Parts: sequence; structure tokens; C-alpha cells
Amino acid sequence: MLTLAVPVALSGCGQPPKAAPKAEIVWQRLGSWSGAGNLQTESFTSDTGLMRVQWKTVNEVTPGTGTFRLTINSSISGRPLLTAVDRRGTGSDVAYVQEDPRVFFAVVDPANLDWSFTIEEAVSR
Repeated sequence: MLTLAVPVALSGCGQPPKAAPKAEIVWQRLGSWSGAGNLQTESFTSDTGLMRVQWKTVNEVTPGTGTFRLTINSSISGRPLLTAVDRRGTGSDVAYVQEDPRVFFAVVDPANLDWSFTIEEAVSR
């Protein structure tokens, strides 16, 4: 019985190990919004909890007086979970946020400027 087991065990040794397939991360849009005043978005679901917020502020009414604050909130409890953006003045950037997967909504609290943002979720393919 031992002589049979050894050739079977060694038969796979001559082949190189197969590399695990690499997961490709893609960004899936959850929503996009723009405006000049306060906003509470509709709910959106993130199945991974890893999101990026691409935002931009423009048209500051009086230089130095514009603010843009964007929070991510739980749609279940309504409580704020994290501040994704807290900016004075005009500009643009990308913020990456991580939370447990769930249903969210965003709240925008701006002053004296126009704003836009897109929220995307990281998914692997």
C-alpha cells in the first residue's frame, strides 16, 4: 500500500503552483449630487463599506466664508457615522471612507458656495 501512495503523492510535485487569480477593484457609482444649499440624499447601499467621495466646491460668495461639510449617516438609526469632507473655501479632492456594509445616506451642510459630489463603492471582479 505504501508504494502506491508515494507515486500518487509525488505526481503533483513536478508542476509549478498555480497563482491565485488577482481580484480587480472597480468603483461602482452609488450616487451623484450637486447644489448650493443643505441636502440629505436618498438612501444608498454599500455592500462592501469601502467608498470614495469625489467632491468639488466652486463659486464662493465671499472669499474665506465658504464651507462644505459632508457626513455619512446610517439609514437605519439616522445617526452620523463619519465626516467624509470638512472643507473651508473652494477646491476638490477625493476622500476614502470605510464603514461596515449597510444602508447609508449623506448629509451636506454648506455655506456660501456651490458643491457637487459623487459616492462610489469599491467592488472586486
